[in-house]
Amino acid sequence: MFAIIESGGKQYRVEEGLKLKVDRIQAEPGSELTIDRVLMVGGDAPAVGAPYVDSATVTCEVLEHGRDKKILVFHKRRRKDSRKTQGHRQEYTAIKVKAIQA
Repeated sequence: MFAIIESGGKQYRVEEGLKLKVDRIQAEPGSELTIDRVLMVGGDAPAVGAPYVDSATVTCEVLEHGRDKKILVFHKRRRKDSRKTQGHRQEYTAIKVKAIQA
């Protein structure tokens, strides 16, 4: 069974036992997190929400908080002798999917 969830304005396809990184969530590492923004539940009897599936939840365990690799943002305006370099590190929360209730 799989589910498509929404977290931080992005959509993720999750299955039980899957580890993934989502945008930073305010939760303590080691705690349980229940996500109720389930867009679709697949499997034997698929269900599609409008926009969310009623009474469908995904239970996750918060593993850690961290920051991704640095990316460089470079802006250059040609023939103007103008350029700007900016760095960015996205904060994330690593979660592990424990159960999907449809």
